[in-house]
Amino acid sequence: MEALAGVSKQGIRERIWDYMESHDLADFPRPVHHRIPNFKGSYLACQSIKDLEVFAGTQEVKVDPDKPLEGVRLLALQSKKTLLVPTPRLRTGLFNKITPPPGATKDILRKCATSQGVRNFSIPLGLDSNVLVDLIVVGSVAVSEKGWRIGKGEGYADLEYAMMVSMGAVHEGTPVVTIVHDCQVVDIPEALLEDHDLTVDYIITPTRVIATGCVRPKPTGIIWSKVSCEMLTKIPVLRNLREREKRAGKDVTLQAETGSQHLAPSTIRRP
Repeated sequence: MEALAGVSKQGIRERIWDYMESHDLADFPRPVHHRIPNFKGSYLACQSIKDLEVFAGTQEVKVDPDKPLEGVRLLALQSKKTLLVPTPRLRTGLFNKITPPPGATKDILRKCATSQGVRNFSIPLGLDSNVLVDLIVVGSVAVSEKGWRIGKGEGYADLEYAMMVSMGAVHEGTPVVTIVHDCQVVDIPEALLEDHDLTVDYIITPTRVIATGCVRPKPTGIIWSKVSCEMLTKIPVLRNLREREKRAGKDVTLQAETGSQHLAPSTIRRP
């Protein structure tokens, strides 16, 4: 897809959503607007992650619950890796650990990899669960070959990463992979990037694997002065994390106003 310069993040999202629908590239669930878009061929694209050394050497993999990542979740289960999936909108916690029944067949594993399976075959993990994630797989609406990423605009992938940093589940060297259709790989003006934006190290499409070589620092934690009371109300695990950092002697003073629904631009620390 041609370069998208001089526009907003939302403008890029809308253009990609429209393009995927009008060119019949989108797949269930449709329409793809306001979603991490699923696309035709997403399952086959997911298979390419097997060729990445960062996947082969992992033990614990965090994969977002988006439909186009279903193939990666299945591969992780078939490879007997520990599969962690964030809870939707972080309403009930941070992670669910997928736990297939003993002797699960491939068909059962396929069910475990679906959104319904994530609900039916999982156990919640708390902040003190000693999770150490080796690889992160996120969904994207748009991504550039430089590793800049745009999500659907709600900020949950960015917030999940910052919370994982705060609980010691990831470090700056933990690789981040995204899987998208080729039309979702676009030029993203660097001026659109904000401090809270999570970057990616590898992009997998139906036709290629891109190592971005991205050197932009990933988030290193949460700046509590940019977190609103509304966010704490909506995300109980964030409230628990704040209490934990408060006990550790960190400054967890919240921002004064509470009007923002989404992640504030400076909610996440960078080095």
